[in-house]
Amino acid sequence: MNFQLIIVIIIFAAAVFYVARLLYKSITAKKSCGSNCKCGVDFSEVELRNK
Repeated sequence: MNFQLIIVIIIFAAAVFYVARLLYKSITAKKSCGSNCKCGVDFSEVELRNK
């Protein structure tokens, strides 16, 4: 194998790894707060109104 082919293979492998990592991050669940969990919001000062 010549030097140029080795460099092309390394660049290609890095690109495949990068795209696979992006796909994995977009598919996996986020560890942050979801909706209606109230973990980051203090609702103790909010008054409820009944209509």
